[in-house]
Amino acid sequence: MIFLEGVTKLNKKEYKSIIMVIFGANGDLTHRKLMPALYNLEKADTLPEELKIIAIGRREKTSRSYIKEIISSIKENIDEKLNKDALLKLQEKIIYHKQDFADDKGYQKLKKLIALINKENNILYYLAVSPHYFDVIIEKISSNKMAENKDTWTRVVIEKPFGSNLETAQRLNEKITGVFPEKNIYRIDHYLGKEMLQNLIVIRFANSVFEPIWNNKYIDNIQISSCEKLGVETRGAYYEKLGILRDMVQNHMLQLLTLTAMEPPKSYSEEHIRDEKLKVIKSLIKSIDSIQTVCGQYGKGLIDSKPVIGYRQETNVDDESNTATFAAIKFSIDNPRWKGVPFYIRTGKRLKDKVTQVVIEFKQLPKIKNFNNNEELKPNILVIKIHPEEGVEFIFNTKKPRTINDIVPVEMDFCQNCQVGVSSPEAYERLLHDALRGDATLFTRWDEVKYSWILIDAISNLRENDKHIFPNYKAGTWGPEKADELLGNDNRKWWLKQDN
Repeated sequence: MIFLEGVTKLNKKEYKSIIMVIFGANGDLTHRKLMPALYNLEKADTLPEELKIIAIGRREKTSRSYIKEIISSIKENIDEKLNKDALLKLQEKIIYHKQDFADDKGYQKLKKLIALINKENNILYYLAVSPHYFDVIIEKISSNKMAENKDTWTRVVIEKPFGSNLETAQRLNEKITGVFPEKNIYRIDHYLGKEMLQNLIVIRFANSVFEPIWNNKYIDNIQISSCEKLGVETRGAYYEKLGILRDMVQNHMLQLLTLTAMEPPKSYSEEHIRDEKLKVIKSLIKSIDSIQTVCGQYGKGLIDSKPVIGYRQETNVDDESNTATFAAIKFSIDNPRWKGVPFYIRTGKRLKDKVTQVVIEFKQLPKIKNFNNNEELKPNILVIKIHPEEGVEFIFNTKKPRTINDIVPVEMDFCQNCQVGVSSPEAYERLLHDALRGDATLFTRWDEVKYSWILIDAISNLRENDKHIFPNYKAGTWGPEKADELLGNDNRKWWLKQDN
């Protein structure tokens, strides 16, 4: 199971002949994420020896010219010195294939190319394209009989967003499951490939100091934040259709929440973990009437002391857009473990800092105050730092040195990616490796996608009944003031927010 195993080598004999077909060869995702991830896997000797990568794009190029572009992209996105042997091995695996995504003749040529490489191929289709191409590519793969197999497997990887609401997600799923069985559909959420997100389960379930107190008897509240400095930049048209709830909350934020709140699974198999995550989402839906939401949209401001424009001034954004770029939500989970424990999530663009973390705030001990000044003690805090710093921080109280009775908070801090020579696998390395070897633990199952859309559609309907005056926060701040009030009304505060 990937949470406990780490990256292992593929069984070279079992997976000797695999063809990875990437639709969207010239796109940003392929250049910045997929090819650098494949290079790192090659360097780690975890790719099949006879893997072939057919990169499909609509531009006229040769394999030689395309590979030159890929080498340049890898250099730009890899921090360390390139390994020439690994780079050469990867180059030998890449074939560029010019094809329009809607052209039947192109698919027939692709089919012949695949057969020419080896008639007994396992095939992994990766749709690194805009969502509006998902339907047509799936239909063409089906009509050209390119998903049929006997003794081999054919899988498909679908990037987010998987639909824009429940209706569109169901329609897309019907088309895909008409061609591929559920077990061969890999709906990717790159957050699940992040090292510390996986470590969250290990920290909780592999440590007796945490699991017995992971409940409402000892935990006061849980805060989950994923903040970005960047604005929407060139993605204005895309963002206008989705907004923060559909772009971040439906997938990334719910993944963080479900992994934090899930019950211990029967086993660490992919299905049992997915089952427990699904139960959390269903419980959130049961408590829909208790959900409180604050939405925001950034105006002009300062990021790292440099002026930036507001959301409504971004390219392809309506001058009077009511699209949210920030959301803070208070959830309740209707089960015995979490009854009475609020889960606060916060995510947004053009915020003060780039950080993703989970904060567990433990309950205060009754009637114990600082002996020196009779003030309330700081609560114990456990911080799971996911990005950019990866690690765990635990804050507890102790006597201040050289004083008699002064109690102060101190920090035990473990940084996983701070040590020299230590580099956590990038999310796409882990996910590509798992898709090739058939481990779907870190990919989302259809029922999880379905119920997450039921939840988000319900929250969206609640938001439509609220009146918002946008923009309501300056770029470079922590979001609208009402996000602070959301916790302030409960006599709590965001632990991520710092005014230093």
